[in-house]
Amino acid sequence: MWAFISLLPDWVKLPAAGLLGALVVSPGVFLYGKHEGRQAAAVEALEQSVTVLRQRNKIDEAISSADAARLCTDFGLSDDEAAECVRRLASHGAEP
Repeated sequence: MWAFISLLPDWVKLPAAGLLGALVVSPGVFLYGKHEGRQAAAVEALEQSVTVLRQRNKIDEAISSADAARLCTDFGLSDDEAAECVRRLASHGAEP
């Protein structure tokens, strides 16, 4: 077989060697790229979940620190409905 290869001209051997090298290297490069893509997707998902949790904590903090009157007015209730809302929230907060 080596005798056959030595009979081939260099302009055939060099592209053939390049093609063989590409065939050997390409699966490894493909798997590396796939791994990196998964890692990037996992990092992006984690960053998004942290952002959502921070926003949720801000909303929870705003609701926890608000008094009953402010919560009822934020609902956009009329004066009579807001008064009833405040009464219900105040009676609910008084129970143990």
